Amino acid sequence: MQDGEAETRRADTGQAGEGQSSMSRAGAGRAGAGRAGEGQSGAGRAGASRATTAQASSRPKRADARRNERSLLDAAAAVFVRAGVEAPVRDIAAEAGVGTATIYRHFPTRADLIIGVYRHQVEACAEAGPALLASSPTPYAALASWIDLFVDFLVTKHGLAAVLQSDNTGFETLHAYFLDRLVPVCTDLLAAATASGEIRTDVPAIALMRGVGNLCIGAENPDPRYDARQLVGVLIAGLRRAG
Repeated sequence: MQDGEAETRRADTGQAGEGQSSMSRAGAGRAGAGRAGEGQSGAGRAGASRATTAQASSRPKRADARRNERSLLDAAAAVFVRAGVEAPVRDIAAEAGVGTATIYRHFPTRADLIIGVYRHQVEACAEAGPALLASSPTPYAALASWIDLFVDFLVTKHGLAAVLQSDNTGFETLHAYFLDRLVPVCTDLLAAATASGEIRTDVPAIALMRGVGNLCIGAENPDPRYDARQLVGVLIAGLRRAG
């Protein structure tokens, strides 16, 4: 809207005087507030209003989009665990049952996809802790199942460092996020297993997670003579109280 037209609109609004209904006055007030925006045109304001309305009415669709993205991330995580973070995008698309264009539409670069999988797996691990405590026969069984999920996550995590080696700040931010979300979950699992008398009491969560991580360091380059998951099982079994 041009400045001259805006002044004419304001003058007309003032002349409407007593005959203007309260709804019209409210509309004029909103229009005036919109004109105060920095260089926004009338068409832009109308477009923004329509966008807001459309967003409000499309919440179920956005929920569907989030579910679709989670499905893609689940598929990518499964492929990364089997074949590493350099697995072809076509393999991820086949796992998800979609075309490669769908993958690129959600994640334009491989780094975007890996970071998306990383965050998705952190959240999955965080949510799994309380769920396993509620559904497993014992707290120790919940801890063992959670560590198994954690091993799957670590396989992907190790590949992330190479992808982000030119962005140390980004990697450090993700690592801090990982610690903030998962150390408290592991702490709760250990506390429950300790309270039940199933495990020893002198192993803090961060030490256990670091030990599991060290055992999984070579998992992205499989060696048939080395089974990281088997050794993690030995470590977790070593937490049990004797007798």
